Amino acid sequence: MRVVIQRVSEASVTVDGVVTGKIGLGLLVLAGFEEADGDADLEWMAGKIARTRIFADANGVMNCGVLEAGGDILAVSQFTLFASVKKGNRPSWSRAAHGEVSQPLFARFVDKLSAELGKPVATGVFGADMQVQLVNDGPVTLSIDSRAPE
Repeated sequence: MRVVIQRVSEASVTVDGVVTGKIGLGLLVLAGFEEADGDADLEWMAGKIARTRIFADANGVMNCGVLEAGGDILAVSQFTLFASVKKGNRPSWSRAAHGEVSQPLFARFVDKLSAELGKPVATGVFGADMQVQLVNDGPVTLSIDSRAPE
């Protein structure tokens, strides 16, 4: 499982002109899955995201997680995080899980994030053509892979 998290002052997802998910201060989480991912990956990632201290404390130091900062999460499924550009110029997504595997993984991941936060997580629409808007705060952007935790 791979994610890109961005600290945002606001973010939203629109599908066919309708806003399907919107947050103010918080994290935009782009999440990609591969066939080998399971509940251990989902739980580890949800916990890591909820506890990653990238929000400022009273002294202006990145020392607070999203919950401590009073923020929310907007999660968007993004298979392109498993793109490979080793050969040629056209990306291959052969490592990305197919929809029948990744859709239930994404749903369980959102449930685990919601449990970590103690409140609902906003989302896009799985498999839809989505327009994602955000104001990256900082900017702060992190890439995390459950198979290569750093």
